Amino acid sequence: MRRFEIVQSDTDVITSHSGLALIGRALQHTHLTRDLADIPLRHGISHADCVGSYIGLLATGKSDFDAIESRRGDTFFKTALALKDVPSAPSLRQRMDEHAAAMIPIVDRASIDFLRAVDAEVTPVIVRQGRGLVPRKVRYAVLDIDVTPFDNSRTKKEGVSWTYKGFDGYAPIAAYLGEDGWCLGLELRPGSQHSQAEIGHFLERILPRARALSRHRLLARLDAGNDAAETRAIFNDSGDDFILKWNPRKQDLVGWLKRAETEAGAIWTRPREGKRVAVLSQTIEEEFRGRTRSFRRVVRVTERTIDRDGHKLLVPDIALEGWWTSLPEVLVDEEQIIALYRAHGTSEQFHSEFKTDLDIERLPSGKFATNDLVLACAVLAYNILRWIGIKGLTSSDAPVRHAAKRRRLKTVMQELMYLAARVVESGRRLGLKFSTHCPAFPSFQAMYDRLCPS
Repeated sequence: MRRFEIVQSDTDVITSHSGLALIGRALQHTHLTRDLADIPLRHGISHADCVGSYIGLLATGKSDFDAIESRRGDTFFKTALALKDVPSAPSLRQRMDEHAAAMIPIVDRASIDFLRAVDAEVTPVIVRQGRGLVPRKVRYAVLDIDVTPFDNSRTKKEGVSWTYKGFDGYAPIAAYLGEDGWCLGLELRPGSQHSQAEIGHFLERILPRARALSRHRLLARLDAGNDAAETRAIFNDSGDDFILKWNPRKQDLVGWLKRAETEAGAIWTRPREGKRVAVLSQTIEEEFRGRTRSFRRVVRVTERTIDRDGHKLLVPDIALEGWWTSLPEVLVDEEQIIALYRAHGTSEQFHSEFKTDLDIERLPSGKFATNDLVLACAVLAYNILRWIGIKGLTSSDAPVRHAAKRRRLKTVMQELMYLAARVVESGRRLGLKFSTHCPAFPSFQAMYDRLCPS
């Protein structure tokens, strides 16, 4: 095997993260620089350079403030992100500590601005309405809302406390729009905070963002942690549809089985020997804050007398599940409601992309507000990478991979962010030269031209 000569060049400028050019152009589709300039600053590096530098780090999978030190001498990093200066790690940390409260709404707004500027498509789910021979097809933009604990055990960070997952950490709440998984918000919460706490304030911010991005009717999906009269009342008053997992607190399982056996509208099926399932709908009148509202609840009762291995049970195993919904029984049947909610589980993948691909599960600061700003920056980086993955890595000329509707953020980083290129400066023109054998070049060029039309 031939031996390589390992040398350093003092003339060639080479970058291993040419994808930052896409991030820099994407940020130009927001008002981030203009809005951050409204925050008073007496001296030092601009707020926009600090936030832009950190978003550049996140887009390459680094969340630690100290990671910025390796970029301070990187001319391409500064040029690609349109920065005048790159802050040091202490300066970056201090700036985010001091101005987190003022920066968070600006960064949140920039994320929505970007999605609107690039006309991010919100892929709807199709719901068959009507029980006739030719049911009507209605498109809904699903809005998945869920809490996902972040493990920050063995730390003394502000707000870290015992979570329902059994470790010390935070319990941020997230909202994702459409089948594509656009993130409309990831707000930090103490680990011990219940998912229902302050849900009204969260929805006040999220629902207008969702309506602004989608022309389809909203269908919110929430798990049993939000099973409360307040949640149902909010959606009832807003006019948006919802499916909310029922929490059957201390219900009489045997009583429910008998009720299903006598209920005229119950639909019974036998998936296998020793297992039978009943599905039925109820209309529930519920009073909240002096007003009575009517809701539909879909209930599924499952009785098992033989387990999946064929063993007979001495005592029947009875399981009870339910889903609150605003979708009327005459239009959407029970099985569709259950199937629609089952797809809510996809949001767990989006959670994992934040935690692992963007590396933000163990948040970098000891201050609660700063970590909340970190999440806001992560949402902006997430949405940019998500859009690049959908538009740049699902076409026929993309690097060869299995067919998919979207790409995981890690795939976007591997295929486009971590591309090596030579930075060429000729006169007043800057260029990136890629290898002739670079399989991702067509995708990279198409995305850059789309973000920066000539």
